[in-house]
Amino acid sequence: MPTLPRAPRERALWFWDLYDFDAPGLESALSLAARMGEVLYRHALLTPVRLEYVWTVEGVGPTGITTTLDLSGTQLADPILPDRVRGSRPASHPTAEITDFDVLGTGTWIDADDRFRTEYRLVDVSVSTAPTGLSAELSVHHDIWGRYAFSGRPHLEVQRRNAPRLAAALKDLTDLLGGSPELGERTHFGMATIDGVAEPEADENGWGPDVSGWL
Repeated sequence: MPTLPRAPRERALWFWDLYDFDAPGLESALSLAARMGEVLYRHALLTPVRLEYVWTVEGVGPTGITTTLDLSGTQLADPILPDRVRGSRPASHPTAEITDFDVLGTGTWIDADDRFRTEYRLVDVSVSTAPTGLSAELSVHHDIWGRYAFSGRPHLEVQRRNAPRLAAALKDLTDLLGGSPELGERTHFGMATIDGVAEPEADENGWGPDVSGWL
């Protein structure tokens, strides 16, 4: 069971249009994911454990079939991984392809008592394989990156232990990808800034907005 409340929509999202970064396609997209994964791993934010993707038939649309592929010791940069992905194509749709995939894994967060805790999908990475060009997204769905919990209660010790790690990872990703990301739209749970999560205004008691009802 997760130890942190997770919002159904992102707390913050960062998007990189990488048309000029590399040629489109599955091999390039997996290589890109591997390089992003290395950055996030250095900051203990993501240890990849599986890929998830939807199969689509050109001219028809999504098949409704989602594949979850356990990496099982395979690294994102492993040259056999594209064949493993293609080998999971559903037999009922022999011409199906994937246009993007999610990299799912575990990350480490630090609680108010300075204890290190592991959380599944602490950050999410999605990479496009579409022929129109590469792109990538990073998103977060938890409240540990900001000044307030989802309930609005201030938790400054949690923020101090985690927000700088996210900011450092975003800077390193920006350096890797050669440009600043586009910021995702605001949701009920928050909005991205260039180096983290936007902080809402506090009320007269020093609390932030209570968005727990949207969880």
